[in-house]
Amino acid sequence: MAWAKTMWDEFYGLFVDDGSLAVAVLAWLAVCWLILPRLGVTSLWHSALLFTGLVVILAESALRRARQRR
Repeated sequence: MAWAKTMWDEFYGLFVDDGSLAVAVLAWLAVCWLILPRLGVTSLWHSALLFTGLVVILAESALRRARQRR
């Protein structure tokens, strides 16, 4: 049965390198989906806030990984 765990770990690793990055992105998408329509702003602002949040999450993840590699 060890082969099944190894196969699952490899499959999971193909799509999710950093679990906290994946969770943060999913959380940000959920927040944007639930909160932004209720703010009453234009879709241009929705796009800008979604993009900015994802950039911040990615930058934080990259900086965290860079600190770990030192």
